[in-house]
Amino acid sequence: MNSKVHVRVPATTGNLGSGFDCVGMALGLYNVIAFEQTENGLEVTVEGEGAADIPRNEDNVCIKAARIVFEKIGWSPPGLSVHMDHSIPVSRGLGSSGVAIVAGAVGANELAGRPLNTSELLRICTDLEGHPDNVVPSLLGGLSVSGERDNKIIYQTYPIPSQLKAVVAIPDFTLDTTTAREALPKQVSMDDAIYNLCSVGMLIGCLISSRYDALRSGMSDRLHQPYRAPLIPGLSEVISAALDSGAHGAALSGSGPTAIALATDSFETIGQSMVAAFDQHHIASQIRILDIDNSGCRTDPS
Repeated sequence: MNSKVHVRVPATTGNLGSGFDCVGMALGLYNVIAFEQTENGLEVTVEGEGAADIPRNEDNVCIKAARIVFEKIGWSPPGLSVHMDHSIPVSRGLGSSGVAIVAGAVGANELAGRPLNTSELLRICTDLEGHPDNVVPSLLGGLSVSGERDNKIIYQTYPIPSQLKAVVAIPDFTLDTTTAREALPKQVSMDDAIYNLCSVGMLIGCLISSRYDALRSGMSDRLHQPYRAPLIPGLSEVISAALDSGAHGAALSGSGPTAIALATDSFETIGQSMVAAFDQHHIASQIRILDIDNSGCRTDPS
C-alpha cells in the first residue's frame, strides 16, 4: 500500500466525427491529482480550470470513483486528502468527467497496492461514466475503439505517431453533455448509418497507417454533428476553416463545444483560422496545439 500517490490523466477527444460513442483519443493536456491517506475525514482542494465549480465533498465524481474502488476491494483509508490541479477545461468536450473518474479509480487502487487489474478498473470507470469511449483512452492512451458486448468491455488501442497533432479551438462557453445528447434523434436512416460505417473505417485506417490523405472523409459524420451544430454557432464554418487551412480532418470534439483538427503542419495557421471562424459568430475561443498522448494515465507514488 502507498500512503500518497500522484495520478496524471490525459484529456480525451471522443467520436473524432464518425466514431460516435466508440472512438476516442488521448491528448497531451492533463489533470494531476494527489491522493494522501490521513487519520480521518475528507479534504478536497482544487486549483486550475473550473476550480470554482468543482465540489469539495463526496459529490465530486473523482471521490465517487475512489469510494467505489474502496468498496469493491473491502478496504479504505481512515481519512483522505485529495488535491486536484486541473488543466483540462470542464464541459468543453475534452473528457473532463472521464478524466476525473479515471483519476479517482486509479488513485484509490494505487493507495490500496493495486489489487484491481485494468479490466476491473475499466468496468468501474465505464459504469460511472456511462460508456467507455472516453475512459479507455484516458486510462490507456493513444487512439482507441471501444464498446460493450455481453456485459464485457471490448477495446483496441493504437499508438499515434508524434508528427500528428491536435489543434483544438475551445469556445468561451460550456455545453452540458446531457443537453448535447438530448439533441440527437432516436433513430437514423440506413443511408446515414452506412455513410458513417464507411467514414469510421477510413478514420481508423488513416490513423493507424499514418496515411492521412483520406482523413477528411474519415471524420465526416451524419449521426450526431448535424443535430448538435445548432447548439454551437459557427461549428460548420470552424470545421471548414480548419480544412481550408491545411488540416487533414476536423470535427466536433466529443459532444462539444470544442472543435478539433488533426494536422501534421501549419498548426498555428489552422488554429487561428478556427478562432476567426468562431469570432465571426461573436464567440471568443482559445486554441491549444496538443500532442497525442500514447501513455495514458500515469502514477507516481510519493
